Amino acid sequence: MSVAVLHADDDCIVVEKPSGMLSVPGRGAHLQDCMATRVQALFGDALVVHRLDMATSGLMLFARGSTAQRRLSRAFAQREVHKRYVAVVHGQLRPEQGEIALPLIADWPNRPLQKVDHAHGKPSLTRWHAIGLEVDRTRLELEPVTGRAHQLRVHLLAIGHPILGDALYAPPEVLAGADRLLLHAAQLRFAHPTSGDKITIESVVPF
Repeated sequence: MSVAVLHADDDCIVVEKPSGMLSVPGRGAHLQDCMATRVQALFGDALVVHRLDMATSGLMLFARGSTAQRRLSRAFAQREVHKRYVAVVHGQLRPEQGEIALPLIADWPNRPLQKVDHAHGKPSLTRWHAIGLEVDRTRLELEPVTGRAHQLRVHLLAIGHPILGDALYAPPEVLAGADRLLLHAAQLRFAHPTSGDKITIESVVPF
């Protein structure tokens, strides 16, 4: 039940979630071990503020108490929390930076998959910056301006550069390129829910 705690005070906690672990409990006794359960075993008043996909690793923010949870949840909803991810994608992505603005919606017959839908999807925006090029892959820094389910994974797939190791969206040859999803929540920047002080937490990318 180990937890990597990077920040903890009277109002908020930031931890590192490993790839392959749920953010919150799933259905069934075999899916109860998750980051929320582990953090709450250490901090009894910890409450979930946001989630990461099971396959994604990196920083998760928890609130301590309902007041802090309400304030932090509002900050996420109002896009006042800056999130930076690092990913490795298939192919060489050029130019050095850009934006992906494609509307997303749940692919209901194939849940939990999401898809691009120009008629009914919700507006979604991802900013990207290439930080490393190899023969057949690119390392990116990603900023999800909106927070749709699977946004980064679907946006990159849609422009022809799926994330390596993506068991949900990548074709077999890209899935085989890594033993896990190469997507990591590397930085969180937010205002402390009580003091208002700016807090920046960074995590070392494990790939």
